[in-house]
Amino acid sequence: MDTIFFEKMAFYGYHGVFAEENKLGQRFLVDLELGIDLRAAAEADDLKQTIDYAKVYSVVKEEVEENPVDLVETVAERIASQLFAAFPIEEVSVRLTKPDPPIPGHYQAVGVQIYRRRSERPDR
Repeated sequence: MDTIFFEKMAFYGYHGVFAEENKLGQRFLVDLELGIDLRAAAEADDLKQTIDYAKVYSVVKEEVEENPVDLVETVAERIASQLFAAFPIEEVSVRLTKPDPPIPGHYQAVGVQIYRRRSERPDR
């Protein structure tokens, strides 16, 4: 399986269980790995046989910036679902990072990473 990846896409959203997160918002970083066979696209040198990166970015941006929820787990799952619906990918890894969460302690960031396969999806 080949991989198309995106590193540290940055967005501003209003996800979180704390009132200040919903009111003030915060930065979110998203890393993606999309599993897809890229041989045909490479051989034909044809964008129509691969995935338009700008469209992937738009899907992620909309999910992070326009659909507030409490849990980053929910955001990551929604991103994965939207990507499966929009593109012919077989696998996806979504890493969602909150670099500045409002929790006490000393750390660089917190977040979640999920991995999903099309063959494991109940709606397939």
